[in-house]
Amino acid sequence: MRPGVTGQDGDVAFAFVSGNVALDLVGTLQWRRTTPRDQLTGAVDLRRWIDEAGLLPGGPDDVDPTAFRRALELREAVHRLARDRLEGRGFDRGALGVVNEIAAAPGRRVELTAAGARVSGDTDAVLADVAAAAIAVLADRDLVLKECGRESCTRLYVDRSRGSRRTWCGMDECGNRVKAAAYRARRRGDRR
Repeated sequence: MRPGVTGQDGDVAFAFVSGNVALDLVGTLQWRRTTPRDQLTGAVDLRRWIDEAGLLPGGPDDVDPTAFRRALELREAVHRLARDRLEGRGFDRGALGVVNEIAAAPGRRVELTAAGARVSGDTDAVLADVAAAAIAVLADRDLVLKECGRESCTRLYVDRSRGSRRTWCGMDECGNRVKAAAYRARRRGDRR
């Protein structure tokens, strides 16, 4: 399902276009500079995001208000650290503490069975793995971290394109619009 498209159950689809699950979690708070829209409004949304992200099939059964608040705390800490990196600042100590503390918890368990791999764990285990993904992307200075070039979009992503020339987070929601706007601008320039 395309990002921003309403599914059969009426829920807005989550976008997984950032190239890193922690950045995808950050992207659940859309349009941060203009009219923020939070896709995670409760435990049910978090459980659905975890399932759709492929972190734990069916989502964890233990998403309570405390776990939900912890996920939002992790999301905002990762956002702060990513912004710090993008803007060339030192990492915020409070955000570092949140990410490192959550990453220190035991992660999901993966077992090989006759039917294939079985992943298990609770919400804390999933969040530990998401925090570890944040550490991996933020620590790797060779990865090109960017913010979407669409004016209203604030999604962060890893640019793995040739020459790191991509300027939009995902093709469906922003890429088509950025390309169309560039085309219109070129056409206006040709007419002059």
